[in-house]
Amino acid sequence: MTSKTRVFVATTVFTAFFAATAVAEEPHVAPMKEFAEAQVAAWIQDPSVVEAIKAQNDKHAGLTESEIGSLDQQWRSETGADSQPFIDKVLKNALSQHLASLKAGQQGLVTEIFVMDNKGLNVGQSDVTSDYWQGDEAKWKETYLAGPNAVFVDEVEQDESTQMFQSQLSMAITDPASGEVIGAITVGVNVDDLL
Repeated sequence: MTSKTRVFVATTVFTAFFAATAVAEEPHVAPMKEFAEAQVAAWIQDPSVVEAIKAQNDKHAGLTESEIGSLDQQWRSETGADSQPFIDKVLKNALSQHLASLKAGQQGLVTEIFVMDNKGLNVGQSDVTSDYWQGDEAKWKETYLAGPNAVFVDEVEQDESTQMFQSQLSMAITDPASGEVIGAITVGVNVDDLL
């Protein structure tokens, strides 16, 4: 076998291996997608969720990139502080209370729920997130930017805030009246309880 033939064979085997690996899903992905269909799909069609997102989209329509950065910085500075007026305002809104109730109804399976607007800013959340702007993360990019019916399941990792092994399931949220994507939801799921 010549060296050119060896290189060709090695490249072919390498390429085939990675193509096969890319097709195989991690074991948590299918159950996460089933959970999305069975539970989360109904949550994101709730009129109170849709209306809260639309209201924030209208309110934040003129926000600049700099203003988004300032809001995110304010949020981050409050996460470890004694006084958290910005965080408290979001956590006490009607959508956050609704999301906390949904989380409680899942008896430990769901570790967190948060809803984002068309800029990737939190609209409501069951628990404090480490940042306010999710627009630079896959949970928003792979759903809101991907279009209607987009579902993204992230890797399993130990969550900093919950200290559990979880995966995050994210879905695009559409306005039922127009079919337009208006935001996204992320649901943290305790993978040990799911599998």
